[in-house]
Amino acid sequence: MMTETRLATAQGPADTAPVLESTARCAPLPGRAILAITGPDRLTFLQGLVTNDVRRLADSGIIYAAMLTPQGKFLADFFLVAAPDAIWLDTDAALADDLRKRLTLYTLRSKVEITPVALPVTGGIGPIPAGALADPRHPEMGWRLYGTEIEQGAPIDWDARRVAACVPETGSELVPGDSFILEFGFERLGGVDFRKGCYVGQEVTARMHHKTELRKGLAVVAIEGVAEAGCEITTPEGRAAGMLGTVAGDRGLAWLRFDRATGEMIAGPARLRMIGKPD
Repeated sequence: MMTETRLATAQGPADTAPVLESTARCAPLPGRAILAITGPDRLTFLQGLVTNDVRRLADSGIIYAAMLTPQGKFLADFFLVAAPDAIWLDTDAALADDLRKRLTLYTLRSKVEITPVALPVTGGIGPIPAGALADPRHPEMGWRLYGTEIEQGAPIDWDARRVAACVPETGSELVPGDSFILEFGFERLGGVDFRKGCYVGQEVTARMHHKTELRKGLAVVAIEGVAEAGCEITTPEGRAAGMLGTVAGDRGLAWLRFDRATGEMIAGPARLRMIGKPD
């Protein structure tokens, strides 16, 4: 039986904005929604559902995780943030209502409540201000500040940063009900823990983990010509090779069949080649 863990907590909404160093750049992140998970069983409740070890919040204050179907397919990704008397779940706004309903189905006799809260999220790069938390996925993704809206410096091209770091996003690469998270780098991004014990979809995810090598996955591609996100990728012979996701300049993220991505590929009128396959 899991005992309650004392969590390190993020600061709540502040009366005054944190002081940012002049080299920091930040702006409110659009399209986010926050669910507050409260009640004495909140830690145990989430631990049995999500892909990461929720007990790690005691040290880090923030983790990246996902919820899966029983068949191991992606439903939603999110950040879990330790807050005073709550765990905040920070997810894509388009997923929030369905995610809340799914979580509620699992409450049973657990002493938890799941409530939407109006809480702004600021994303930034550069020196981390007091109260902010480093994005746990990759250093390129900067930091997140909850409860305060701040804008400073030139706009940040988050798509270009995600492409450079090979970080997927819901709606661009991750498809609810279809994607397998290990093909999209969740182990590399710290979004799954293989020692935590059972969670929904754990058996399928563990089997994929123990394969010698994944034959499909996310990669960075170089793009010559104009290519649109969501375009099918083929070999020059017309064989299906994958799907193009986020495009940032002459680079993009693509879900690929690696055995068919060894040379030039086609996406609409553009030509592609794989240039980065993260370990």
